[in-house]
Amino acid sequence: MISKTVNQIKKTGQSVWYDDLSRELILSGKLEKLVQRGITGVTSNPSIFNKAISSGNEYDPSLIKLSQKKFNIEEIYESLTIEDIKNAAQILKPVYDKTNMQDGYVSLEVNPHFSNDISSTITEAKKLFDILNQQNVMIKIPATDEGIESVEYLISEGVNVNITLIFSLEKYKKVRNAYIKGLTKRLESGRKINEIASVASFFISRVDTKIDPLIESNNNLSQTQKNKLLGTIAISNAIVAYKDFIRDFSSEKFEKLKENGAMVQKPLWASTSTKNPKYSATYYVENLCMKNTINTMPKDTFESTEKGSLKSVKSSQHNSENNIDLLQNNNINLDNITQELLDDGIKLFEDSYDELKKNISQKLNYLNS
Repeated sequence: MISKTVNQIKKTGQSVWYDDLSRELILSGKLEKLVQRGITGVTSNPSIFNKAISSGNEYDPSLIKLSQKKFNIEEIYESLTIEDIKNAAQILKPVYDKTNMQDGYVSLEVNPHFSNDISSTITEAKKLFDILNQQNVMIKIPATDEGIESVEYLISEGVNVNITLIFSLEKYKKVRNAYIKGLTKRLESGRKINEIASVASFFISRVDTKIDPLIESNNNLSQTQKNKLLGTIAISNAIVAYKDFIRDFSSEKFEKLKENGAMVQKPLWASTSTKNPKYSATYYVENLCMKNTINTMPKDTFESTEKGSLKSVKSSQHNSENNIDLLQNNNINLDNITQELLDDGIKLFEDSYDELKKNISQKLNYLNS
């Protein structure tokens, strides 16, 4: 059932996750079939649940039942998503067991409005993790400074965390440090660290979407330089991040944790669908196959990958640091851009969350009329 290309990806040491979740996907048996086709994890976010709950009628019986119990809109949303995450986690539990906790996870995001609130993030993350009560669940937290500070505490308390919306190398450094500090704190308090898992969701295509127009309009760059840089910065950024991952998780600092059973915090390549029609549908898949990483793909990207074939990484992308330096030396500030992307990502999820609550309310009015 697994395609040749997906098998090729797995042989590189990379896992393939699915960036979508809905009740229809679960009830129809499609998620089980996706696992048979090589999917070994699932990611979700408020935008995904907004689309899932607002369309179709799979959630209608639960909506009616919860409204009869006098649940408010936020409680209804939480109950619906928790049920989906629990069911998806059960489908993926055999993967989790077979891989000895290395794979088979499902992620649920905290309320995006808490992204700059440490206390609320910690409270909600612990509550969701406890309610879900599944070993193969991760709680998603945005990589704001407050979110990263929350991660250190949550890891020390044994909560599996997916740190999301990472765009910058500096933020990624803080994310790795938070995970390692959290494990260290837990170990020093005499608690086990061998069952705690975390991934760092590093976003890809949105970087090129933002930067390519700036490269094209930059008068300091020659056409040759522009051609060299276009479509390479997102991948260059990820390759440097991967080098940082290898260095930190091969370090002496992590060695003691590893001896006590600690798992590495795998980079998860997110936003890997191609936004620019000039690039192939699998552009961000074929160029980011690396050991101990995850690529979470939306439906279209996964299907294109199944039908496609893996190609070698372009030689220009081996000069990742040079590509980024050339960008910075010509007044395109990657740090500022990645901060904008983080802010935009949080706003997008906040808007989706708010729109979802509105859509649930409208649907309930219709169902109860």
